[in-house]
Amino acid sequence: MEGIAILSSFPKYTTFSYNGTKLTFRTCNNLEKYTKIILWDNGYIEVMAKYCHKKEEIEEYIDLEPILDGLYMNKEEFLNPIKEVRIEYV
Repeated sequence: MEGIAILSSFPKYTTFSYNGTKLTFRTCNNLEKYTKIILWDNGYIEVMAKYCHKKEEIEEYIDLEPILDGLYMNKEEFLNPIKEVRIEYV
């Protein structure tokens, strides 16, 4: 799946995977799952999320650039080939 990254979550953590690299970072304790990608903008993700304490889904924002900076990764090299983000749960 060239050009496609995967967003997922498990209790307290979010994962973003692309081309053999998996970024795992802390998220809200009440996050159940991500449900829909609204926008992918080269490192910035608008996504709908379901939380334990809310009936309705909430629009969330994920900015990967500070995460990549903290890992001393080349942002352009990692992000530029990504054309789409999908949500997947096993």
